[in-house]
Amino acid sequence: MKEDKTLNCRECGAEFVFSASEQEFYEEKGFTNEPGRCLSCRQARKQRMGGGDRQPRQMYPATCAECGCETEVPFRPSMDRPVYCRDCFSKSRD
Repeated sequence: MKEDKTLNCRECGAEFVFSASEQEFYEEKGFTNEPGRCLSCRQARKQRMGGGDRQPRQMYPATCAECGCETEVPFRPSMDRPVYCRDCFSKSRD
């Protein structure tokens, strides 16, 4: 069982808690390093780095080659390859 850890922020020097549930999340995701910044410094860094300003992905209309329904895909469809809706694509992967 993991226990909460108190860490020091490398940016502002403040102490912050790296909770047991956060540690489990990091482990589950395969992260090997503990966080080096407190929450407010992480958020400020994300803003400086342009995080959250991401443009929505360009989507293109298409007709599913399997069921014929109208769908949208994140690439420009070409006529030489079939395009599938999300449901038909998932079925074909099973």
